[in-house]
Amino acid sequence: MPEPADIIFLGTPEFAVPALNALHRSRHRIKLVVTQPDRPKGRGRKLEAPPVRKAAEALSYPVIQPTALKAEAFLAMIAELKPDFLCVVAYGRLLPEKLLQIPRLGALNIHPSLLPKYRGPAPIQWAIINGESATGVTIMRLDAGMDSGDILLTEKEPIHPQDTAATLHDRLAGCGAELLITTMDQVMDGRLKPVPQDHSQATLAPMLKKSDGLIDWNLPAQRIDSLVRGLSPWPGAFTFFQGARLKIFSVRAINMAPAAAPGTIIAGFQDELRVAAGAGAVSILEIQSASGRRLPIDQFLRGFTFPTGARFDALPPAHADE
Repeated sequence: MPEPADIIFLGTPEFAVPALNALHRSRHRIKLVVTQPDRPKGRGRKLEAPPVRKAAEALSYPVIQPTALKAEAFLAMIAELKPDFLCVVAYGRLLPEKLLQIPRLGALNIHPSLLPKYRGPAPIQWAIINGESATGVTIMRLDAGMDSGDILLTEKEPIHPQDTAATLHDRLAGCGAELLITTMDQVMDGRLKPVPQDHSQATLAPMLKKSDGLIDWNLPAQRIDSLVRGLSPWPGAFTFFQGARLKIFSVRAINMAPAAAPGTIIAGFQDELRVAAGAGAVSILEIQSASGRRLPIDQFLRGFTFPTGARFDALPPAHADE
C-alpha cells in the first residue's frame, strides 16, 4: 500500500463536513483546511463561522480563510506544504489554475450529481424538482471550468418518493465522503484512468432564488410535489391566498380527474386542504402563514378557513420576494 497522502482540504458548508471527517478517520494526513470567510447570519447579522471551520477546529486542524485565492502569499503557502492532493468539497469558488497545478496528484472534487448532468451549485435540488428517479456523486479532477473536469469514480443513489433536498443532501454527503477515500487510494495505486466528460450531454443546475418557490398550480400535481420537496428546506415553496403569503412545506399528489381550474380549492376529506392542479390535485400537508408557525394542515385549519371554490392568487414571480 502506498504511503499516506498529504492533503489540503477546501470546503465550506455542511455538505463538506462528512468528507473532512472521513479523511480524518483515514490513514491520510490533512495538512491544512481552507474555508470561506465568516459571514453575517441571523437577525443580528453576527459573524458566524462556516461549518467546515467549526468541524476542522474541533479536530485540531489549522484553518485559514483567504479572501484572494490568486494572491502570491496564499499560493506560496500552499506550495510550501507540498500536498499530494487538494480535496475540494463545496468550497464555493472556482479555483485558479495556479492553485490546481500545485498538488502532486491533482485536485479532487466531490460533486453531488452524475456528471455531466446537473453541473452548477444546486444539483441536489434540481434533480428532485425535475422528477429524477436517481442521482449520485461524482469524484472528478478539477479543471478551470465549472464541474467540467475528468471523471474518476461515480456512485448512483436512488431518489425516494418522499426525499427532500435535505434528506438527499445528507445521503449524498456521506456517500461522497467514502467514495473520495476510495478514489484517492486507487489514484495512488495507479488503478484509475480519468474519463473525459461528454460536454454535449451537460445540463445545468443554477443557483436557486426565493422566487423559484412560487407554486405554479398549472403544473401537474406530481411536478408540484417534486417542486415542494426539492425546495425544502431552502428557499421553500409558497403560494398566495387573498394577498397573504403561505409557505408550503409538504404535499401529497392525488391522481384524479380534473375537478376545477388549477389553483382552485376543491372538496376533500375533513381537515384536508385539497387544491386542483394542471393534472390531478394536491393535498397540502404542512403549511405556515406569514405571522404563524409551521403546522400540520389539520391544526392550521382550526384557525384559518379556505372556502371550497376559492382560488390561490396567481401572482407573478416578481412578487415572490415581497
